[in-house]
Amino acid sequence: QVQLVESGGGVVQAGGSLTLSCSASGRIFSTYTMGWFRQAPGKDREFVASITWNGITNYADFVKGRFTISGDVAKNTVALQMNSLKPEDTAAYYCAEETGRSSGYDYWGQGTQVTVSS
Repeated sequence: QVQLVESGGGVVQAGGSLTLSCSASGRIFSTYTMGWFRQAPGKDREFVASITWNGITNYADFVKGRFTISGDVAKNTVALQMNSLKPEDTAAYYCAEETGRSSGYDYWGQGTQVTVSS
């Protein structure tokens, strides 16, 4: 089956930076969009950023100017460069991809924890 694996999470001080990476493997054949989501304890899952196969990016308002998504969607890889991190960015970050198998995102990673200290 399709597997998505995230890496790059960790603990960083406020104002610092981290880069998350994600790679998917399996019988995918085509990928339209790859994206990042996050979920903090006691809160709903939030959309963070996405990138399409032809390079169109989309960002949540709360990360614009701080985070940058990049990657090769055709090869099922994506990264999230996070700068000027804030304590409220603390969450588990999940990679996901949209392949057309269903509406929306079809496959999800297990998540990587990002903790931003004050």
